[in-house]
Amino acid sequence: MSSSSSARADVTALVQLCNALTRPPEVGVPPNAAHRIPKPRKPKPSNILSPSVFRPHVLAHDRVRLWSAPHSESFHSALLDELPLSSASCLLDVVLISVEQKTRENYGAGLLRFHQFCDQLSIPEERRLPASELLLAAFISSWAGRVAETTADNWLARLHFWHQINGAQWNGHALLRRAKQGLAKTVPESSKRPRRPPVTLEHMHTLFRHLNLSNSFDAAVYCTASVAFWSCCRLGKLIIQSLNSFDPTRHVSRSVLIAYRTTPGGAKYASFHIPWTKTTQGQGDLVTVSKIDDPTNPYDALVHHITANSAVPSSAPLFAFKTDSGWSPMTRAWFLTRCNNVWKSQGLETLSGHCFRIRGAMELLLRGTPPDIVAVQGRWKSRSFLDYWHRIESILPTFIASSMQDSHISLIKSSMDSYERRYR
Repeated sequence: MSSSSSARADVTALVQLCNALTRPPEVGVPPNAAHRIPKPRKPKPSNILSPSVFRPHVLAHDRVRLWSAPHSESFHSALLDELPLSSASCLLDVVLISVEQKTRENYGAGLLRFHQFCDQLSIPEERRLPASELLLAAFISSWAGRVAETTADNWLARLHFWHQINGAQWNGHALLRRAKQGLAKTVPESSKRPRRPPVTLEHMHTLFRHLNLSNSFDAAVYCTASVAFWSCCRLGKLIIQSLNSFDPTRHVSRSVLIAYRTTPGGAKYASFHIPWTKTTQGQGDLVTVSKIDDPTNPYDALVHHITANSAVPSSAPLFAFKTDSGWSPMTRAWFLTRCNNVWKSQGLETLSGHCFRIRGAMELLLRGTPPDIVAVQGRWKSRSFLDYWHRIESILPTFIASSMQDSHISLIKSSMDSYERRYR
């Protein structure tokens, strides 16, 4: 083959690879995914960017995939020097689906703000990827006093992934860390969210007393609340966001095998597999539902829900309930509305869905459950459970101010201090 023919073949392969990047990744896409393709809307005045061939007007979750820089072309060429087109395309697809689409939507915000900052300073395209540490630190510093530290961290995580998908070196080191520390000290009051109050045991007992458990919908609500609380589950692992969002590859269905067992000591428990979590991805994880000494124990709630809603087909979500016309999935909005209506009617504070897991972990610790067991129950790794513990600590004053004894708090702190020493 002549040198000119070889060059044309290289260019063709590069174009094909770039075209592959402009289509949605096919690996891991659910077979029942909708085919309607949403279109990007006209950007708000605060989201305007200088026109560039490197940044087409696309949906937020596509920015990390479709926004590029001069460096991107050299990376793709190097990629094709090492791999055939099919392998290179597959590699990029798999890297992209390592991040959830919903997360990629959030990734778009960090890229947008970074390029707006570069536009303001007239930073050339070739200096944006890879970005120098000076540029990254200056970008974060420019938001001091305007955003929270978590927002800055999220933006930087997005930029880091954009560097990775384009094969660019990440230069965030000591200077950037210092800039983030300084930004954390200038967080405006408007960016500070009030601490979410926890679901208390009183909230759970109120649901037990005031939900009509002979009603199929209330039985499903009560079971969801009990499992979320005592099994330390995120609501998103149990119920769906909207009526049409059920995906059996991501959400637990009625067909799941629920294993009912009894320990040698006579303790009853059940377990079932959830198909997807943020950390284990498609491997999923196991939810353990134990019969405990409390009226709201999740084991009895699960048995009752399965019996009360036995007419629901196996293809439905696990916490679906029967209706006069057939059945319906339990949605997050319906669940929270019903819980809050009960709590409000009894003079209790209304709460959000994030409050079950944190209080369930605290209640297990209060009952003397070793932290290692609580970590397993909540499907935390040792390090992530320590991070979660620091969030629990932030609401301890709420517990102390209510009916919780200082001795109980001291006992929990002592056991968690031991746990922290062991895993650090």
